[in-house]
Amino acid sequence: QGRIVQVRGGEVLVDVGYKSEGTIPLEEFTRSGIEPKVGDEIEVYLEAKEDDEGLIVLSKERADKIKVWDTVSRAYEKGVPVEGRVVEVVKGGLAVDVGVRAFLPGSQVDLRPVKNLASMLGQTIRAKVIKLNRRRGNVVLSRRAMLEEEREERRRHTLSVLQEGMALTGTVKNITDYGAFIDLGGIDGLLHVTDMSWGRIGHPSEIFQVGDQVEVVVLHFDKETSRVSLGYKQRSSDPWEVVEAKYPVGAKVTGRVVSLTNYGAFVELEAGIEGLVHVSEMSWTRRVRHPSKLVNVGDPVEVMVLEVNKATKRISLGMKQVEPDPWATIDERYKPGMRVQGQVRNLTDFGAFVELEPGVDGLLHISQMSDRPVGRSEDIVNAGDVLTLVVIRVDPAERRIGLSLKELAAAIEQQEVKEFRGRQRRRGRGGESDEDEEE
Repeated sequence: QGRIVQVRGGEVLVDVGYKSEGTIPLEEFTRSGIEPKVGDEIEVYLEAKEDDEGLIVLSKERADKIKVWDTVSRAYEKGVPVEGRVVEVVKGGLAVDVGVRAFLPGSQVDLRPVKNLASMLGQTIRAKVIKLNRRRGNVVLSRRAMLEEEREERRRHTLSVLQEGMALTGTVKNITDYGAFIDLGGIDGLLHVTDMSWGRIGHPSEIFQVGDQVEVVVLHFDKETSRVSLGYKQRSSDPWEVVEAKYPVGAKVTGRVVSLTNYGAFVELEAGIEGLVHVSEMSWTRRVRHPSKLVNVGDPVEVMVLEVNKATKRISLGMKQVEPDPWATIDERYKPGMRVQGQVRNLTDFGAFVELEPGVDGLLHISQMSDRPVGRSEDIVNAGDVLTLVVIRVDPAERRIGLSLKELAAAIEQQEVKEFRGRQRRRGRGGESDEDEEE
């Protein structure tokens, strides 16, 4: 131990209790970034008893190195970590200044391989000494060994307090197609994609990213295997618990189309609540072969609740029920015997379907096309023809209207006979002009 008594020129005089002071080159202080001051207590190394001037030759740097080596040696023997600053990227790893230059292999930098070692430059780290050769001045470090010990300590603590039903915060460690692994503190738990949200999720990455801090609930914990199942959606109540009260049958609600199938469209009413609009429930006036003809994913739609099954978590919805049914008042607009006009929509073996108005078709049966036998519908009518027909039957319950072409011909013939007889009667009374006679 010594005390600085004077700073002169390029030397620092230190009293170490001998009959004469010792000298230390000033540059030993400046290289360490230290400004020596009179009265400071320092540790020094005795290099020589006297120099040419009779002063003791001292070294602060050698004293510091010996002290560092003693600290590093004790850390190696006791298995405790040392602290140092990453100063350089070298072949195979990093150079770390722990008071002496130490080597940190790339495989020992972290628990997982570090792709960019340069990102560690300038960082102050803690690591364990795994190899030491004081004579050669070699020190090898392992930050990974220290991190593994810390992780094991956290794991023991987590296992001691972990219970099913408890809520805790973890870090997203990895994301897969089927879920996310959450680091709870030395132990990983699986958050399955089905337990992330009450609503629809395409991929876990839609909600989480690696490194995110998330609050989760422990759903299941197996102490023997240390396997933990986690839930995220369980932080809130299941929306299906109140679905019958919130979406009663007959209610009109607004939702968003989230997916399409050949048989219908799934509509999200809220997060976790989806209903199906079957293709048969999409339109009164159009025959929908595929939902994409009317809606697209993302479209807002107004629907009516047709059926709710809380047990199976299914809701049947209708789009057409929001609009009035044209067949509800069909018997007020079409009556047997009246003449109507429509366009032939398509032909079948048994007749032709004629569109009378949007959503209302009538059937012109092949037997009602002509008085004479008809082999094929195409012999009388073609798709796209605009026809004048007679209504012969209206059945609102079965949503059917029967049409006739031959009845129209008979009606026209009867009308012509009636008009001819009327002209004959007028002629007998002498009331018909020469022009009428000629006509």
